[in-house]
Amino acid sequence: MSGRLVHTGQVVLDLVMRVPSLPPPSGDVLAESTELLVGGGFNVMAAAARSGARVVHAGAHGTGRLADQAREALRAEGIEVVQPQQADSDNGVCVVMVEPGGERTFVTGVGAEGRLLPEHLARVGTGPEDVVHVSGYSLLHAANQEALLAWLPGVRSRVLFDPCPLVADIPAEVLDAVLSRVGVLSCNAEEARALSGAADAEAAARVFAGRLGPSAAVVVRDGSAGCVLVVEGEIRRVPGFPVEAVDTNGAGDTHCGVLAAALLEGAPLVDAATRANAAAALSVLRRGPATAPLRADLDAFLADRSA
Repeated sequence: MSGRLVHTGQVVLDLVMRVPSLPPPSGDVLAESTELLVGGGFNVMAAAARSGARVVHAGAHGTGRLADQAREALRAEGIEVVQPQQADSDNGVCVVMVEPGGERTFVTGVGAEGRLLPEHLARVGTGPEDVVHVSGYSLLHAANQEALLAWLPGVRSRVLFDPCPLVADIPAEVLDAVLSRVGVLSCNAEEARALSGAADAEAAARVFAGRLGPSAAVVVRDGSAGCVLVVEGEIRRVPGFPVEAVDTNGAGDTHCGVLAAALLEGAPLVDAATRANAAAALSVLRRGPATAPLRADLDAFLADRSA
């Protein structure tokens, strides 16, 4: 594996609260447990690193207790941090409410990670062997958006774009500019339906494929059902690995990270998607946002399922 995953997105701290149900308007509930864990873009990077990829965090980060915790987690996974600390703010926080069935709901407060500047990305070199990850969350921050729109036209790497749940809030002209640079679009079925207006994952994948370049591919993640691919105009469903989910937080990030790691190894998209489906299934068996499996565990799971 000669290339790297260059991640341009945000690392935040997830305040994960397990709740019996979401509170009603003006109401309150008592959390059954509370943890402060590194999340956001960290989940994608950790998933790729645990699958053997070289990973670079090219996003902004701050100064303070939360930023220190984020950097320590990145270092523990062997992820290179290339940007200097921003001295005037800490990293942001995402409140994650996890219901008994594993469904999660988010509220995010933005910190230093939302202040990426053009000069920050200018120091990040990329080559054709790399995969560059762009998050839709980045396009919701004015500074990050400006920096990415200036930087992406000069990138020679394959761009993997994950629009994020707030994709409908990304300005249409900004989304179109990014999609013109995308090599692989990966989103979940709900995001795909919301943005495309299509009724199902297959139809949504076709709509997205029509907005990308002829050599670009689409991956629509569809939970335990696996994912839908569109490659060179052909649509294909890659089956998932149904399991009893404990916590779905971070499953999509695990899928993206393992998909990127497999593509960096030269795997065909179908094979990369199969590994990503299996990794996402394993990730929902554990509590927390960064629950991607180690490569050996993923290999063992796939070998057992194919026996």
